Amino acid sequence: MNIILKTALGLMTTLFGFIYFRDAIKKRALFSRKPWAGFFGTGLITNFFDTLGIGSFAQQTAIFKFFRLVDDRIIPGTMNVGNTIPTVLQAFIFMTVVKVDAVTLVAMSMAAPAGSVIGAGIVAKMERGKIQLGMGIGLLVIALIILAGQLNVMPVGGEAFGLTGWKLSLAVALSFVFGALQTIGIGFYAPCMAIVYALGMHPLTAFPIMMTATAMLMAAGSARFVTADAYDRKAAVGVTAGGVIGVFIAAYVVKSLPLTVLKWVVCAVVLYTAAWMFLSAFKSWKERAVVPILDSSKY
Repeated sequence: MNIILKTALGLMTTLFGFIYFRDAIKKRALFSRKPWAGFFGTGLITNFFDTLGIGSFAQQTAIFKFFRLVDDRIIPGTMNVGNTIPTVLQAFIFMTVVKVDAVTLVAMSMAAPAGSVIGAGIVAKMERGKIQLGMGIGLLVIALIILAGQLNVMPVGGEAFGLTGWKLSLAVALSFVFGALQTIGIGFYAPCMAIVYALGMHPLTAFPIMMTATAMLMAAGSARFVTADAYDRKAAVGVTAGGVIGVFIAAYVVKSLPLTVLKWVVCAVVLYTAAWMFLSAFKSWKERAVVPILDSSKY
């Protein structure tokens, strides 16, 4: 099953790469005056942390906006296109170096893209603030459970490299939901880490699962940004080049981390994401509360 998954991902990435690089070369965007070093450095640093499970989009958005490297309108397309190949590389590395039950890996990796396609329409109709608040509470609870285990207050986590029965069904269902939530900007990494840990799997198994699921999402969808001319070509190529190097460095750092350290990394990532969810929920409600005030001023 792993061979089939790798083959499918490889074919999707090859097609995307052909469309991507042909467009970049054809439009001669690589010869623009924008700084190669800035894009390369951004890709290297953010994909290093992305490989550790922290994510890269938030950091890249901040860098692009603060230094005015990329027009706000095309930041989403630039990030999706530029990070696709590094993310696919992450998936292949972790599928190779981390032992995971094939059924668990394939089922969860396929559920996320399915959720992004099938569930996106449903999720888009839900109130964003409530989703973010619910996710924040859930992640905070799991982070506190992990913290309790680290402090020997209560035993949590496990050493399993696969799931069966109701645990597998629950993991697949939640992967589907988180895949749908990704379409409104809620990342897949931290929730995936939380699921894996809470269901008793080895923390390291989250990496091939979340990387593969995200890689399939990006390989399938990023070509649309290219064909729609909705990305900065030079920025994307720079991020891709730096990102590939960052992935290689981080992949082997993660591989060599002791289990105790890895658990602290998972806890920190989940806590960070929970805090981000609460802040995002507050912002969503604040923006919504302004609308009635503005409307009432018309009368």
